[in-house]
Amino acid sequence: MKLHWSPRSPFVRKVEIALHEADLVDKVTRVRSVVALIAAPNPDVLVDNPLGQIPTLVPQTGPPLYDSRVICEYIDGLSEKTNLFPTNADDRFWHLHWQALGDGLATILITLRNERLREGGGSHVMRAALETKARASIAALTGDSTQLKASEFGIGHIAIACALGQLEFRFRDSNWRAAHTGLAAWFDELETRPSIATTKVVDDGTAPVASGPSDLEKLEFST
Repeated sequence: MKLHWSPRSPFVRKVEIALHEADLVDKVTRVRSVVALIAAPNPDVLVDNPLGQIPTLVPQTGPPLYDSRVICEYIDGLSEKTNLFPTNADDRFWHLHWQALGDGLATILITLRNERLREGGGSHVMRAALETKARASIAALTGDSTQLKASEFGIGHIAIACALGQLEFRFRDSNWRAAHTGLAAWFDELETRPSIATTKVVDDGTAPVASGPSDLEKLEFST
């Protein structure tokens, strides 16, 4: 299988975690594919995905697969080791709820950074709205902390781990841990899991150069 990949993408990281959990890491050939919403589409990605997005997985048979949610479910189905998408209705919908929340938060963080990269820092109204949504999302996850801890590891945990990892990667000065100690404690424990620990987001030096304000990586949470 071929995977269009980036070491910075939280959505690619979801796929990488699923591959580690399914013990399928060695079955994938990774192609470093640079994509950005504020840049021209990558023609190599467009060949396999007309949306021009990563992750994109090209299996040996069947159509290319887009979107981390689809790819992770495909990987889960290939392996007898994993049960990332529970069959029990209650458990399944908790995990789908967390996946939607985690993916949504990751999208908010990426959009916020892209907006700040625009000349003059972009729209202040849009930035304020995104920041409000990010804080509300973290507050919602804090409210779910007990249920998260009680649930078997699955796609919901993966999505939230990737969103929180992106928060710490892109907004290093955020004090979300001090403001949400219960969620932070759960995340600390989750980060010891091998699939999470070995897939942390890293910067390979291909990120766009910031032309926005000096607070590019600033996102404050109230304690």
